Amino acid sequence: MYNPKSHVATEFISDDEIQDTLAYADANKENAALIDQILEKAQLHKGLNHREASVLLACTLPDKNAEILGLAKGIKEAFYGSRIVLFAPLYLSNYCVNGCVYCPFHGQNKHIPRKKLTQDEIRREVIALQDMGHKRLALETGEDPRNCPIEYVLESINTIYSIKHKNGAIRRVNVNIAATTVENYRKLHEAGIGTYILFQETYHKASYLKLHPWGPKHDYDYHTEAMDRAQEGGIDDVGIGVLFGLDKYRYEFAGLLMHAEHLEAAFGVGPHTISVPRIRPADDIDPDTFDNGISEETFEKIVACIRIAVPYTGMIMSTRESMATRRNVLDLGISQISGASVTSVGGYAGTDRDSLESNQFDTSDKRTLDEVVRWLMELGYIPSFCTACYRAGRTGDRFMSLCKSGQIQNCCHPNALMTLKEYLEDYASPETVALGNRVIHEKLTDIPNERIREVVGKHIDEIAVGARDFRI
Repeated sequence: MYNPKSHVATEFISDDEIQDTLAYADANKENAALIDQILEKAQLHKGLNHREASVLLACTLPDKNAEILGLAKGIKEAFYGSRIVLFAPLYLSNYCVNGCVYCPFHGQNKHIPRKKLTQDEIRREVIALQDMGHKRLALETGEDPRNCPIEYVLESINTIYSIKHKNGAIRRVNVNIAATTVENYRKLHEAGIGTYILFQETYHKASYLKLHPWGPKHDYDYHTEAMDRAQEGGIDDVGIGVLFGLDKYRYEFAGLLMHAEHLEAAFGVGPHTISVPRIRPADDIDPDTFDNGISEETFEKIVACIRIAVPYTGMIMSTRESMATRRNVLDLGISQISGASVTSVGGYAGTDRDSLESNQFDTSDKRTLDEVVRWLMELGYIPSFCTACYRAGRTGDRFMSLCKSGQIQNCCHPNALMTLKEYLEDYASPETVALGNRVIHEKLTDIPNERIREVVGKHIDEIAVGARDFRI
């Protein structure tokens, strides 16, 4: 039985409920009257449940599909405006004791060199990232209790936060590590992490067990219930996601939304972010061996339907995807992207940046951060390095209440402009500076609150004379 308030994985991710949902969606994929009712509900910007959203995803009516994409664009604009937050992953270690068949870090892969960064090497990596202009990182590790215990992760977080290089500082460290205990989540919370991120990979339990044949990650229930333990440990910003291509995308879509519903029902706050990665080539991994790949058109519709279903949740897309793909989905729902990413251990300060052998996956978008920033502005977006909500304590239900009410625009929009100004002063190329200064003054008028607009307008140029770390 489907029970979103239960803390038992197979109850809040019920296979029977997903199968019934998919059958219902198939039966109504051309039911124009029902689809109109669902779209009318979605226009209230309050979201949809997994069954309603699954009908939209299954819809085969061209005119209704056009409405779905148009609605997603409107919701994205209403909640996130033209801001796109930028971040980078930082790989600490690729030691792993799991047998995940889609990841080159799996324990039996003898091709890749295994590496764990020392604290001095972390400093060099962080300085390299700061010199690009990054303020927000996502820590990544394989699962290996001996080589990468929680104490190492905590020490690394402390090291990262301690590094002040020129005008650079990492202001938010998100963490993507294996499912762990309430005690360890409490330690991560006390260390001052931003979001705890963990991808389910697939919600289909039988497929999950085959894809994770051995190792601690083989335990579906323990992995799926990780966000519950994170919440119990005090982490109220959590990020979920699946790896599209491992199993049937409509099943994953329903499971993903059911997980979001569970977090909302059980803890009063849904996921802070949802990620939508697709499987990519890597050493020892050929995506063609997985027969559940999805087309660009389907991928865009998935993003749009997630945005409609959970309008308040940030959506992340990494450099797994090409510039063209990222362009196509930015206005459909994506609110965060990585830039100039390296998926190898030590790749920012080292020499193996483009070595597929040592990367977790091949990146499609290989542009510099400056190129990505300028590209976003050319498309009409505001590249944002903002971490103000995290540093001001606006997390969990406090963030979500602002987001759901629309008041977040008065926080995020001005802070995006201020952090863009910091980037332009400290790191940008002359071409990016020229464009960026025009964008800042054009976008100032989009701040809803007149008083805040006046304050930001007064202080924006003071960034150049040392008014760093300004936040609303």
